[in-house]
Formats: sequence, structure tokens, C-alpha cells
Amino acid sequence: MILVTGGAGFIGSNLLAALEARGAGDLAVADRLGSDEKWRNLAKRELAAIVSPADLPEWLARHGAEVSMIFHLGAVSATTERDADLIVASNFTLSLMLWDWCADHGVRLVYASSGATYGDGSAGFDDDGSPAGLARLRPLNAYGWSKHLFDRRVARLVAEGRNAPPQWAGLKFFNVYGPNEQHKGEMRSVVAKILPELTAGRSAILFRSHRPDFPDGGQMRDFVHVDDCVAVMLWLRDNPGVSGLFNVGTGRARSFADLARAVCASAGLPPRLEFVETPEAIRAKYQYFTEARMERLRDAGYAAPFIGLEDGVRRYVQDFLLADDPYR
Repeated sequence: MILVTGGAGFIGSNLLAALEARGAGDLAVADRLGSDEKWRNLAKRELAAIVSPADLPEWLARHGAEVSMIFHLGAVSATTERDADLIVASNFTLSLMLWDWCADHGVRLVYASSGATYGDGSAGFDDDGSPAGLARLRPLNAYGWSKHLFDRRVARLVAEGRNAPPQWAGLKFFNVYGPNEQHKGEMRSVVAKILPELTAGRSAILFRSHRPDFPDGGQMRDFVHVDDCVAVMLWLRDNPGVSGLFNVGTGRARSFADLARAVCASAGLPPRLEFVETPEAIRAKYQYFTEARMERLRDAGYAAPFIGLEDGVRRYVQDFLLADDPYR
């Protein structure tokens, strides 16, 4: 059995679809479904169990002998969340519990870190997983800090040769977009947020730049399609000898203006961009550039190409967002 925490979420539900398509066997989900439409992310899957995160220790005590691998993708992922105690409980304490359980039971563990651990990028985007390398990073929000906190604990345990899972990998996902993110609300990708505005005849709203070295809409991100994130996780499943902390991006930063134009083209609409002031509440902590360094993942043996921005946006828009059924 494979357990996917956060399996009803964005990346987790796409991973489940790929595992099911592979015939990977029994699949279990640990997640909260809530009262919205998040359950639709799971509606096409055959599952062995859906477990509340609060009940996960008890469930593992009863079913742990059946579990061969855990993909730990569940987290409080809103960069605007202000309840630091909630963030630590979900993103650090639960992660430590799963690390210890996997180490004690010989179960492989892949977990989600985040590109948010790099903060404003002034220390670079090198996925150096050593204690000294990680100590240089300064995340800008509690979400990024919580992910960084766990990365640092893992680095310390591994450096000291303490108990670890037989395979472990932390994945620093950059700006992921793709199907099954409708439940994320304001935390959806820019693709999902601007397409309804464009199809209604309005403009794509982007932030003005407040730095002279970036034009309006020229702020840059490493936008990575969720299918690439899933492909990396499946590769790790196929290569149990690979462990470490790895960036997951394309290795090429593109501007929000590029992204918006790709959405317009995918929908068959003329480019309509409008710029508004970056809100004061986030202006001081706003990232202007992110770009994953991908050498470590490549050196570990991952050779598949990454989906280009225009192709990835076209797939998402035409195959899902404009389709009668937008869910994978």
C-alpha cells in the first residue's frame, strides 16, 4: 500500500491519478476534505482508505505493516496563513512523526519541501542539503520557515548518521500549476485565476513592479507543471537508491507577463494585461525572481525533459480549465 498525505490536495491528487494509472496497488489518503468541493479531486480514484491527519498515528499502528511507501504532501500551504502554531503542528511536528515512523519501520519517504524556503533569493537557489548550506537561507513567511525547519532537522539527522528511512527525498517545489487546484481559492496558480477574467472579456490583472530593474509584470518565477512534479516522484519510486534534497522546477524563470500571454493564446484570446499596485501588506516580502538550480536532480540521474511554459499552460487551459470536466 502507498500512503499519500495531502492526497485530496493539488499535487497529491495528481500523484494518486498517476499511481493508479500505473497499477501501483492499494492507495490510501490522509487529508481533510472539509465542506467544499475538494472531494472532487478524489472522485475518480479507487482508494483503500481516507484517513484524517489527526487519526494517522492510530491508523499507522493498525495498518503500518501494509505500507511500503509514504508520499508526505500534506501541509498548511497558504503563504498568508498567520497561525504559526497551526503551521508548525501540520508542517513540522507531523513531518517529524512520519520521518521517525518510516525510519523505525523501514518505509520509504518522499516529502514536499518548497521553493519558499529560499526567501527573497538573495542566498541563491542552490538545493544544498547540508546543515551549513541550509543555515544560509532566510524564508520570508511562516509557511516557508516551517518547511525549512523540517529540511534542517532532516539534514542534521542524516549528517549525524541517526535513524533514517531506507530512502528519503525532500522536494523543493517551485511555482506549480495544473489541474485539481480549484479548492485552493486565492492560493490557486495565476493561470487558474486569470482565465475566468479573460473569458469574461476583462483583462489579466498583474502586479506593478516596485523595483527599477523589473518592468510591470516582469517579476519572474520558475513555473513548473504539476505533471513534472509527479514525474519526479514516480522516478524516485522507481529508484529507491536515490535520497536527498532536490529542487523541482524547470530551471528557467519566466515572467508573469509571459504566463498571462500564454493563457490568452491558449484560450484563443488577444493579450489583455492590466497592472495594479502590489498590496502594501505583501510588498516588502514579495519575491521578484525565483529559478531552481536543477544540477543535483540531474546528477542523481533524472533525465526527463521539463514541460515548457507555453505547452504546459496550453495543456492545462485546453484539457482541463475549458473542458466540461476540469478534474483529473
